Amino acid sequence: MSTPYPFTAIVGQDDLRLALLLNAVSARVGGVLVRGEKGTAKSTAVRALSALMPEVDVVAGCRFSCDPAVPDPACPDGPHEMGSGASRPARMVELPVGASEDRLVGALDIERALAEGVKAFEPGLLADAHRGILYVDEVNLLHDHLVDLLLDAAAMGASYVEREGVSVRHAARFLLVGTMNPEEGELRPQLLDRFGLTVEVAASREAEQRVEVVRRRLAYDDDPAGFAARWADEEAAVRQRIIAARQLLPSVRLGDGALLQIAATCAAFEVDGMRADIVMARTATALAAWAGRTDVLAEDVRQAALLALPHRRRRNPFDAPGLDEDKLDETLEEFGGEDEDPDPDGPGGGGGHPVPDSGPQGGDTSARPEAGKDGEPQASGAGSGEQAPARAAEPFRTKALSVPGIGEGAAGRRSRARTEHGRTTGSRRPQEKLSKLHLAATVQAAAPHQRARGRSGPGLVVRRGDLRQAVREGHESNLVLFVVDASGSMAARQRMSAVKGAVLSLLLDAYQRRDKVGLVTFRGAAAEVALPPTSSVDAAAARLESLPTGGRTPLAAGLLRAHEVLRVERLRDPARRALVVVVTDGRATGGPEPVALAGRAARLFAAEGVASVVVDCESGPVRLGLAGQLAGELGGTAVTLDELRADSIAGLVKDVRGSSRGRAA
Repeated sequence: MSTPYPFTAIVGQDDLRLALLLNAVSARVGGVLVRGEKGTAKSTAVRALSALMPEVDVVAGCRFSCDPAVPDPACPDGPHEMGSGASRPARMVELPVGASEDRLVGALDIERALAEGVKAFEPGLLADAHRGILYVDEVNLLHDHLVDLLLDAAAMGASYVEREGVSVRHAARFLLVGTMNPEEGELRPQLLDRFGLTVEVAASREAEQRVEVVRRRLAYDDDPAGFAARWADEEAAVRQRIIAARQLLPSVRLGDGALLQIAATCAAFEVDGMRADIVMARTATALAAWAGRTDVLAEDVRQAALLALPHRRRRNPFDAPGLDEDKLDETLEEFGGEDEDPDPDGPGGGGGHPVPDSGPQGGDTSARPEAGKDGEPQASGAGSGEQAPARAAEPFRTKALSVPGIGEGAAGRRSRARTEHGRTTGSRRPQEKLSKLHLAATVQAAAPHQRARGRSGPGLVVRRGDLRQAVREGHESNLVLFVVDASGSMAARQRMSAVKGAVLSLLLDAYQRRDKVGLVTFRGAAAEVALPPTSSVDAAAARLESLPTGGRTPLAAGLLRAHEVLRVERLRDPARRALVVVVTDGRATGGPEPVALAGRAARLFAAEGVASVVVDCESGPVRLGLAGQLAGELGGTAVTLDELRADSIAGLVKDVRGSSRGRAA
């Protein structure tokens, strides 16, 4: 087993270390979500924490790590008698992003359950993590149904596996830690709320601090065991402090004054529901215990708010997480409790410090172009007469756009697909291990053979060949590729603001439906990939906000660049189908025969069966209908900006037309 990097040797990252330690003191805090750019010691800190966790006593031979002092009466390996057990280190179990549902919650042998009435259960990762740490790296990339199972188990302290009337339940209490890079996509707000605490981490910009990070990392890589030995005393001290805080925790008093501050703070920041109040109360209590105090002070409430509230006050994925500390201080002062620290200079003063400081911690702004005259199209080359970016209009709820047919892509909420979860539409013979039994089809397959198999009792004689897998239909996520006209013909300030508002609305819809998004823009003499396909919808929104306009309209270049993006993405993710959204008035200028070139480029999409929709941005009393003609060449559908709204009187756009002769990436 490799030697983990010492927790106390991590440079800086005080909030991250404190949040992890508070969860080690009190598992009821609810876990921690660590958000930050790559290379900021997120995974290192989580893995280092496992070495600090005190050992646990377990019942010998129990696969579910039952506590011998209070064994679980419903343990599948039980019943256990109370008594002495064996001690072992607390486990850190890592959940891979691509894990199956059976790997997470465990697998039940359906064949033996039907034929023999035996609950043959193979524990999953939730059972392995009981009384330890469950770590999910890149939790934002985990499939939604796995995240739901994971967080339900964390909230209830138990895992349930139910298959066709056969159920198994076992305890599953663990410290849940998730790490993520926001550039790769966000978690849904309701899932963010299920994490007790959240921490934003970033690399230091100070040269001395970065030097210390590199120095320690190089020393560890050269001699992991020797480096860990040099930090052994600090590690032991923190481990003992965790044990002492756990023992003190039941004695910590959460007074009425502190409770009033907690409630007032949650109300002031308008967080939804009551979970924030409960998490803050538990966090403040753990902070007091970590500081060696039996009373919760205002400083504990303040630190608890900074850890528990930022991710709960976001209203949409484009809101940056954070908390107004001035407003927080004003609220705490207004509703100051009457509880006083009996000994301000006593042991543990300052609950916000994770461990003694062991060393220092381990963008450019581009000038925007000069604004041109609003609404004046430019006929010169790229960049000539370029106008400053227009602000997006207020987003709105859009109509549902979906890809026709049935796909097999990643789970999501946009288009129909064959999935592991959803409504049952049929059955088939299992190709690999049976996971979703179709009971009626299995009984129907076994029934004609009962006499030949010598059935004499009430039970059904089932063979492996009788088993049928349920075929289910749900929804998949897609790649939504935006191709946005940023030419002079679109540059009128009010018009471009409305266009950006429409694209922003579609981005919000893509976020809610768990899509990947990409952004191609065209103007002047060329097109560019403003954002390669990504799960980070807020990154697309940021690129859209800074999008300048002006110049000619190279529509063909924009379509060809989008076609190339789809070709590359098809190689990377062949199961994910694409929906191309072209936002333009349909004009094409610049170069020889621009309209004919755009038509030929559009017919490439139609030939490959790529689903597409053209958002017609043409305005004014005289309409040329060019966007509709472009939609016909693409083999897609045209909608106006007004028709895109979900509450408009126009007919609902259900499926975007596209040929079934090919598959988009």
